[in-house]
Amino acid sequence: MLQLTFILAAATLGTPDWPTFRGDAARSGASSRDLSFPLTEEWVHADSGRPQNAWPGPARHDLYNKVVNLSPRLWFDRAYYVSIADGRVFFGSSADEQIHCLDAATGEELWSYYTEAPVRFTPTIVGGKLIAGSDDGVVYCLNASNGELIWKERIAPDDQRVPGNGRMISLWPIRTGVVVSNSVAYVTAGLFPSETSYVAALKVSNGDTIWKNSYGDMAPQGYLLASKNHLFVPASRSTPYVFDRRDGKRLRQLGGNSGTFALVTKDDLVFGPGKTGAMTEANESGAHVASFAGQHMIVTRGVSYLHTTTELSALKRERFLELTEERGQLNTRRGKLTESLGALTGADKRSAEKELARSAERLGEIEVAVRECILWRRVCDEPLDVILAGDALIAGGEDSIAAYSTKDGAKVWSAKVDGRAYGLAAAGGRLYVSTDTGAIHCFGNPNDVEQGQ
Repeated sequence: MLQLTFILAAATLGTPDWPTFRGDAARSGASSRDLSFPLTEEWVHADSGRPQNAWPGPARHDLYNKVVNLSPRLWFDRAYYVSIADGRVFFGSSADEQIHCLDAATGEELWSYYTEAPVRFTPTIVGGKLIAGSDDGVVYCLNASNGELIWKERIAPDDQRVPGNGRMISLWPIRTGVVVSNSVAYVTAGLFPSETSYVAALKVSNGDTIWKNSYGDMAPQGYLLASKNHLFVPASRSTPYVFDRRDGKRLRQLGGNSGTFALVTKDDLVFGPGKTGAMTEANESGAHVASFAGQHMIVTRGVSYLHTTTELSALKRERFLELTEERGQLNTRRGKLTESLGALTGADKRSAEKELARSAERLGEIEVAVRECILWRRVCDEPLDVILAGDALIAGGEDSIAAYSTKDGAKVWSAKVDGRAYGLAAAGGRLYVSTDTGAIHCFGNPNDVEQGQ
């Protein structure tokens, strides 16, 4: 079943930058700014070493549960995912334990800052400040222009260290990055439920704690997301938790497919990809909205783009949701009628049988209408990541990237890169590609990049 919902965040639509992971606090992976094809490679940065992943890939098969070709669920540090702002590129390194800043036009390193453990998540840029967390358990706020420390804050109560991935890391590492909204930085610390995990809100201006709560039953890992009212916390191979942004109270854990890919639509969350590449959407009350097959997705007003391991497709989103809701209601009603049929007689039984026949006919019509919601479907040989830049979908693959038209799915451009292209970002007329080798490739069109970007 195919489904997604998402509205582009206003911050993404209004800025040429890409100031955090996947562009905004909702992790939309979308920018309104077009790229002018063909693009040419302008520079490659490959000096920071190969990423040192926190977790290996999954076993190939789960024979006990009869699941084969398992999908990776903990993928947050497979490459050096970047943020872009004010003509600069920022990333954290799990290899050299530094936060790096590059010139967006040349790839030249402008500054770097050492933490005391791997930095596995993309920094967030806000108001000239860079905010990032490290496996040392500390949130760092740096001056984005020169890398000087403005403030730092340890989230856990003390600085205990344990071996982790060949390093000495905090007993409470920061494995969710930092998400910023309305001058508040939200962060978690902790990996081992038995040692307690912390969820906190800090003032961007000075690092002061607004609220902090502790929990002894979760292992937060994966990029945090924020909606207007809620903070969403991915939980490793479990399903995400929902928190109230006002006071940090934990509201619920969502059911469905686990994994650390997620995006927000209004106050709903789409997350997965589970063991088999299936995603779940749940609303703010925790109710299941829909499921769909896919690894990634992009949603704009009216049209959704689905990315599986083999194809890209475009979907009439609003009509599809209406049909899905109606189908669910019909199936629920049919189940109740079927259960009661044996106890009915006479006119009541005949009425129920007629309703069952009508609903079966309508379900057939819905199935046809659902198929008609698919605007186009195209083979895609780049299954590792996808973003939207204006009227093009950019997909990352093994040693390659490609651009597909949102109008009809036609491939309009492709290029080679070094390694698996797990991380994509677009800003200032340029495309940035991060791979599992530690390389960051920059592609641009000299006639279309913004001055100073």
